[in-house]
Amino acid sequence: MQILHAASPEDHAAALAAHPRLLVDYWKEDCPGCSMLDLSLRRFAAEPGAQGLVLLKVKLEDVGEAFFRGLGLRQTPTLALFHEGREAVRLPGFRSPAQLAEAVAAHL
Repeated sequence: MQILHAASPEDHAAALAAHPRLLVDYWKEDCPGCSMLDLSLRRFAAEPGAQGLVLLKVKLEDVGEAFFRGLGLRQTPTLALFHEGREAVRLPGFRSPAQLAEAVAAHL
């Protein structure tokens, strides 16, 4: 699984346009759930279900709170799966590697 980082809303938009199978991790510093999810994402990256998937890490402190609010994000961490630039599902909170694999299989 390729991992990208968005430093701006423009980076976010470019990733949506460029990658047909995109998993976006919306997170922030000093968020215990975000740290736990990061470990889960690392484990999931080694699984077959992650093949061909791109992970985009979007940090609140980099892109701004207004951007997060504009997306309707209510909590961190939140994951979103995008297929062909359109959001397929939003997954708030922590997810295990097995839950990630299940969501990818169901929505991508």
